[in-house]
Amino acid sequence: MKEAVIHFHPAGRLLALVGNPNCGKTALFNKLTGSRQKVANYAGVTVERKEGRARTPSGASLRVLDLPGAYSLYPRSPDERVTSDVLFGRAAGERKPDLVVCVVDATNLRRTLKLVFAVKRLGLPCLVVLNMTDLADKRGIHVDADALSVELGLPVIRTVAIRNKGVDELLTMLDQESLWQGRPTAGPEQGDHVEVQRILKRLGLDELIPDTPSDRLDRFALHPVFGPLLLAAVLFFVFQAVFAWARPLMDLIQAGAAALGALVGSHLAEGWLRSLLVDGVIAGAGGVLVFLPQILILFLFILLLEESGYLPRAAFLLDRLMGCVGLSGRSFIPLLSCFACAVPGIMATRTIANPRDRLVTILLAPMMTCSARLPVYALLIGAFIPVRKVAGLIELQGLVLFLLYLAGILGAMLIAWILKRFTAEGREVRPLMMELPGYHLPTLANVALGLWQRAKIFVRRVGGVILVSSVLLWFLASHPAPPEGGNQPAIEASYAGKLGHAIAPVFAPIGFNWQLSVALIPAMAAREVVISSLGTVYSLSGADGDEGALGATLAKSWSIASALAMLAWFVFAPHCLSTLAAIRRETGGWKIPLVTTAYLFALAWLAAFLTYRLALLAGLG
Repeated sequence: MKEAVIHFHPAGRLLALVGNPNCGKTALFNKLTGSRQKVANYAGVTVERKEGRARTPSGASLRVLDLPGAYSLYPRSPDERVTSDVLFGRAAGERKPDLVVCVVDATNLRRTLKLVFAVKRLGLPCLVVLNMTDLADKRGIHVDADALSVELGLPVIRTVAIRNKGVDELLTMLDQESLWQGRPTAGPEQGDHVEVQRILKRLGLDELIPDTPSDRLDRFALHPVFGPLLLAAVLFFVFQAVFAWARPLMDLIQAGAAALGALVGSHLAEGWLRSLLVDGVIAGAGGVLVFLPQILILFLFILLLEESGYLPRAAFLLDRLMGCVGLSGRSFIPLLSCFACAVPGIMATRTIANPRDRLVTILLAPMMTCSARLPVYALLIGAFIPVRKVAGLIELQGLVLFLLYLAGILGAMLIAWILKRFTAEGREVRPLMMELPGYHLPTLANVALGLWQRAKIFVRRVGGVILVSSVLLWFLASHPAPPEGGNQPAIEASYAGKLGHAIAPVFAPIGFNWQLSVALIPAMAAREVVISSLGTVYSLSGADGDEGALGATLAKSWSIASALAMLAWFVFAPHCLSTLAAIRRETGGWKIPLVTTAYLFALAWLAAFLTYRLALLAGLG
């Protein structure tokens, strides 16, 4: 598989941040550079090298690299290899760091100091940042930074990165020229483990601190019976909230888009410009933008679970289930990331050391229900599923949404099981070894930053890929002009109409009409484009193109069987171009991307066909 490429940035002294996962390294990077980097509370969030600029009190500008979390400089996974290559000077186009900042977790020196000794043996100038000292103090672990500095033979500074404590002192220390010139002596000859034990004993930290608050919570959260029930309840609540909480904001955005379209239409004469702006731009972009509240609510819960430290517990709980299909719980976090977007999820597979497991996880990643599918689900559920409660408690629409997400997961597990049965390596037992960080109250600033970043990405897609696709489809649906005296909608004679009728035989067996068939083509750029495409097609067919009217139009134009078939199609729909590019980049060629495209298309068609035919048999045609 293709490894990460480190690009060359020549200006300024180079400082590299190194540390185990969950030590607060990325939080320190954010404080030093002011850059907008994601801070998450689970191993493997930093799957690529990140770079920023830090300025010391004297005005010196430093390049800062946030290297992927690593436990050793003998790499066992692609992300650890990035860190090792940079520190050993093997990274293409990048020199060795001028200074290494080893970030260690003050609550777990027994583990984190081993990496310090490994870095020290390289002979590079380095210092130690003793992070999370507030948590250590609360647990009765009092680390004397000066005494630790003497034992290590390295400068040591105490920090609480997420609260900016000690960061100014660190920047001041970076102005000391002697720090950049110092060369540490070689590491201990008797082995890191023995030396770490000796240091802990000298500091009075050799006895374990038992029964932390996280341990007490885990007695319930990781219980073999109550743990899975809690996880299922949490996920179910999330999907209920996506519909129940978002509706007022969606109605507001929908009304705004409709008012804007009416305002623009009232000031423009009938013609191509009015049609472009009202039917193409506003109907296309507005029809997708209305789903922003649901996406943000979904991301709110994902961020809260990340920040709290619950996600690694979920991976632990699901390890046995994933082992039944030839994977380990290590694949859970990349697959969970795919519920936001498949691209970062695919990139996060670099944390998986086993090449076979990494490849299978990449193959399964597009089957997770990413946020781009949510607008499609919301539109069809709102149009065809009545608003009512099941058993007086559960929102029916939220229940259907939960089942769609569950269908994608079960489909992925089925594919993984098939791959396990037909590959010898898939039948090997690989026990999960994963660090469980302590529970934390989510940081409001980090959650808000994550939501802001997601909103920007979504709005940028609306203003970029989705807008361009909508305008292009408007052109294809508006040209050429229909013959004079015709009694059919203009779109029937357009390029889009002809293309839709040409490919309709492929999709007719699964209940898709020609309008939906043509809307699926631009959806290859981004899945949510199908909403704006349908809005454009039906607007030019004589229907209003906003989200509410589009749902009503679909309810009149489609049978329930066709709507259910479309939902089934999008559970397994072929991935977007961005995901295709990410798979090609991570696997180093076009073979795997083409294989995933082919099998996902076949799965989507088969699922839609079975759903449509069963719905017809049930009298829903």
